[in-house]
Amino acid sequence: MKQTKIVCSISDRRCSTEFLRKLFFAGMNVVRMNTAHATQEGMMQIIDNVRAVSPHIGILIDTKGPEVRTTGVAEEINYKTGDVVKIFGRPNMDTSHDIINVSYPDITKDVHEGDDVLFDDGALDMKVISNEGPMLIARVMNDGKLGSHKSVNVPGEHIDLPALTEKDRRNILFAIDQNIDFIAHSFVRNANDVKAVQDILDEHHSDIKIISKIENQEGVDNIDEIIDASYGIMVARGDLGIEVPVEKIPGIQSMIIRKCIEKKKPVIVATQMLHTMIENPRPTRAEVTDIATAIFSGTDAIMLSGETASGKYPLEAVQTMSKIAEQAETDRRKVHDLDFPLAKDCTLREFLAHAAIESTRRLGVAGIITDSETGQTARDIAAFRGPTPVLAICYKEKTQRWLNLSYGVIPIYQKEHVEQQFLFTAALRMLRQKGYINADDNIAYLSGSFGEGGGTNFLEINRVRDIFDNSSSFKLPRHDRP
Repeated sequence: MKQTKIVCSISDRRCSTEFLRKLFFAGMNVVRMNTAHATQEGMMQIIDNVRAVSPHIGILIDTKGPEVRTTGVAEEINYKTGDVVKIFGRPNMDTSHDIINVSYPDITKDVHEGDDVLFDDGALDMKVISNEGPMLIARVMNDGKLGSHKSVNVPGEHIDLPALTEKDRRNILFAIDQNIDFIAHSFVRNANDVKAVQDILDEHHSDIKIISKIENQEGVDNIDEIIDASYGIMVARGDLGIEVPVEKIPGIQSMIIRKCIEKKKPVIVATQMLHTMIENPRPTRAEVTDIATAIFSGTDAIMLSGETASGKYPLEAVQTMSKIAEQAETDRRKVHDLDFPLAKDCTLREFLAHAAIESTRRLGVAGIITDSETGQTARDIAAFRGPTPVLAICYKEKTQRWLNLSYGVIPIYQKEHVEQQFLFTAALRMLRQKGYINADDNIAYLSGSFGEGGGTNFLEINRVRDIFDNSSSFKLPRHDRP
């Protein structure tokens, strides 16, 4: 019954159909594959098993994006506060205690004296005390350890890396070949980074949707152009919490969610939402509040990472997140009800979507039904964050999977193009069978009068009982589909 969608990270080391089926029935809507930790063979296994469980589960693949990592080490290195080390941009040389090599050859061009260089998601901090051309000299600021291929962050500096690595390009082509639904592009800094992915998709005539991951200050600063260039946004709080002061994360998260809703774009909140459930069967109170806060702000989706990819309690994590989401949605309607007003320059489709949501509040409409080729009308309805379910009849199977990231939308795939009258009454029966509506409820229906491509141009509201009692004479204001 939850309306917030759940994205689960899945590893090829734990992706059996039985396991995926349990997560699906517990509330998982989209599977995420992290290319940093999987081969194409491993991802192929995940894809096959997900589709064996249900063709309706969305599949999302990450790119690495413009990130910097350390090179390999023979064994984990221990550092003490005050140690002095040299940092080189030599991606093909291993790292030792006194010399740290990183994957970015030109690191000395972008990092300056006084900068902090953070390793392994900030676990190890080193301050640059001098830049000596081919190398940086840095002092260790805290006791810590460094393993192989750990993240490198330099808060406040622009690292002049290309938007895509060669591995990213290979994985994008793999995603196109496998007809994957979403690409989550990492470390997006501006609209050009999104365009680098979109150009490859366009070249291969792919309709894969791009989710831009906001993980640094540049991404925050350019958020408006990034939203406009993307299908949706992921607030990736892991690296973001290293790149910007951690106390700013809640405000940035709320700001991005609000902007995405206003622009009718799906938004995902990710990282450490139930982190303790990697090792423990129950969450902390702070984690429960964190999830509820994201839902109170209006996020479309929330994501589990290590909790489902490698944690000890993956099923319990999804079940827990679903329960928290359902309760938070109920509480929000009582205490934190969101108001997303209609823009003055709205389209007809947006006006009718807003009217449908208003009808749930003013006329007691218990459910909304729409049909769609692209999913845009359903996304417009979702953006107003109504209290009732939105049943979206999708004429493309992929549209159904795209809508798995939109709040409150129950997407169903209609394989055959049949008479609109039949679709509408079939959708009503489904909502009744699932307990969403009863015979005395009012139901709203949004569609178009001119068939495919004509656009949404009418909203009709009727009582469920009246529709079934007068099924022989009840007509929708729509011509036959071509």
